[in-house]
Amino acid sequence: MQTEAGDITEHPRDDKSRPYVCTVCDKRFARKAYLMDHRNRHTGENVYSCSQCERSFSSRSALYTHINIHTDKYKCAECGKCCQCKKDLAVHRRCHSGEKPFECTVCSKRFTLAGNLGKHIRIHSGEKPYKCHMCDKAFSHSGSLNTHMTVHTGEKPYKCHVCDKAFSVSGNLNTHMRVHTGDRPFKCSLCNDSFRQQSGLYQHKRNVHSNRKPYHCPYCGKLFKTNSELKQHVPVHTGAKLYSCRHCSERFASRYQLKTHLLKSHNEGTWLTCRICQKKFAHSGNLKEHARRHEGVKPYVCNECPKRFCTAFALKDHQLTHSDYKQFCCGLCGKNVKRIATVKRHFKRCSDKLGFNNVLATVTKEINKTSGHLPTVGC
Repeated sequence: MQTEAGDITEHPRDDKSRPYVCTVCDKRFARKAYLMDHRNRHTGENVYSCSQCERSFSSRSALYTHINIHTDKYKCAECGKCCQCKKDLAVHRRCHSGEKPFECTVCSKRFTLAGNLGKHIRIHSGEKPYKCHMCDKAFSHSGSLNTHMTVHTGEKPYKCHVCDKAFSVSGNLNTHMRVHTGDRPFKCSLCNDSFRQQSGLYQHKRNVHSNRKPYHCPYCGKLFKTNSELKQHVPVHTGAKLYSCRHCSERFASRYQLKTHLLKSHNEGTWLTCRICQKKFAHSGNLKEHARRHEGVKPYVCNECPKRFCTAFALKDHQLTHSDYKQFCCGLCGKNVKRIATVKRHFKRCSDKLGFNNVLATVTKEINKTSGHLPTVGC
């Protein structure tokens, strides 16, 4: 298989004359033009510029492949995105179909690309072959190392022409631009919701349309759909507060709580403002949920009845009406209840009746802290 124009290395049986030799790596080429393109790989020089955008390339073949993005040759019929080649288009279509043909044999997580599966496997093996030469940090794949290096260089060459925000990675700039354009190309095939990023679509399908919960708590056995949800839950048992404020002595169990604290107490960060009512939010997810209420959008549909809801939490709470499962147990009288709001009211009445008023405040605090994760209340 030929990996570079005129390269003799991959063709041991090919007796074509290749008189042009690279003085850096000794590769040989049939034409001088091939050698010139190859040398640019060593120098890092991008001499071939695209006439329709600001990108440039080290070889003509790379430029010709890139130009397909500006044509309709490999255009996605669903979202209109133009790809560089037929293979890229086939991979892109998986974001609409949800197809993930590559499965991890350890945790059953699935991927659209074989390369992504290979990178993921290093999480289980602990392999981190990409080491930073300026500090002791190591990474499981090269992209993370490249992103990390900007911490040392401070370089952010990719600038938004609308708001002047700068990024160290071009992909982050492309994603950011959708904030200004309103483009949400990743559409859910099961409901009307759409997303700016492919990761948002994957998370939506996993959290809303899937019942699979592969992550379990080692302390109480509660199951979770994502590893991040499990990590947020574990401090309920350990009491760990890993996130500290740089301005004061406050510590928090999650980044979510820390970010909210920094905004409210130290005015660090940027508030997100609703364009309709000017209400301010610390987190984009909260603003998104709020905006749905203005728009009347209810993307979360109950699979047992026709009811629809603005948020996944509201849908989850509603689905309890179709189930006999009662996740909370009162430790004072043994009664089981479905909802956290109900258990708070019940425990107050029960503790008053039995004369346990002194423990009410403590247990109520624990219920609020766990956000419904405490299986037995009052024991």
